[in-house]
Amino acid sequence: MSNTFDRLISVCQGQKASDVHFAVGQKPICRINGDLVRLERLGCFRNDDVYDFIRSTAPSDKYKEFETKKQLDYAYQTADGLRLRCNAFMQQGFYSLAVRILNDKECTIEALGLPDILKSICNAPSGLVLVTGPTGSGKSTTLAAMMRYINENRACHILTIEDPIEYKHSSIKALVNQREVGTDAPNFGEALKGALRQDPDVILIGEMRDLESIAIAVTAAETGHLVFGTLHTLGAAQTIDRLIDVFPPDQQQQIRVQLSGALKAVISQKLVQSSDRAGRVPVNEIMLITDAVANNIREGKTSAINNAIATGAKTGMVSFELSLFNLVKQGVISKEKAFEVANDRGTLESLFEK
Repeated sequence: MSNTFDRLISVCQGQKASDVHFAVGQKPICRINGDLVRLERLGCFRNDDVYDFIRSTAPSDKYKEFETKKQLDYAYQTADGLRLRCNAFMQQGFYSLAVRILNDKECTIEALGLPDILKSICNAPSGLVLVTGPTGSGKSTTLAAMMRYINENRACHILTIEDPIEYKHSSIKALVNQREVGTDAPNFGEALKGALRQDPDVILIGEMRDLESIAIAVTAAETGHLVFGTLHTLGAAQTIDRLIDVFPPDQQQQIRVQLSGALKAVISQKLVQSSDRAGRVPVNEIMLITDAVANNIREGKTSAINNAIATGAKTGMVSFELSLFNLVKQGVISKEKAFEVANDRGTLESLFEK
């Protein structure tokens, strides 16, 4: 059955799908350039079909977890070497499967059209770097491109902690060790505690999910490690507020002080359809730590961070609106699409009026 599944994924990849949904009574449904598209020429799935796809692709030791919890995250590699991130789940008593196609062949900072400032961030000796954005905004791909850059350019030890491992990295100039939660470690907390005793220079945390993982990540960044993580937030100010709000009120001032010293950068990202409709391109907000930003974090004035970003172009910072403006001027996205996705349409309008 995995051969049938592999062929279906190959068809969907040929349609430039980023995600594929397998649901009972439905034809394959692909997300193409952000929109859901049914592949009408293919047949509908029965419950047994979707069950067979899950059973033949999920690791046998993890399938037992699916039977108990009725949902499961796992990675799968097709016979052609294509990496997939899969989420199996039950709905109304039927099997369903959501698949993210991971294209590691184009996973470089240049190929993805990411800002060059990310290379400077990758060369930092220590600090906390957060890549943020909504689900499906390309956070994992951006992180993979940054890990690839470090792997190719720095003689260091990269340790990743993921659930599941999405992009696999072979050691090039760096030594790369990748640990999967549930397989190589019982949970993120235990894996992170162990990481500090495994002589890493760079630590990647797949997702900073709770107080424990955030606290350990900040401590690791404070003690000379370059730490990367992701959050489902949009914008630097919201990201910092989210991190602080995880902690009890009596600990929040302490974490503000720690973050002001440990945080290196917040890279927020959206994917926007290109003007030629051939795909989606990343739009980034880049916040770097300066004295002004650090003071704002310490004093709880996160609302002032957006202004610091807007006026921090000389240091490499860029706002979402300026990124959108530049992409319109380059002909990469349309003006209409820029206004559709802008966080602050008034600021974007003022850029076009200059």
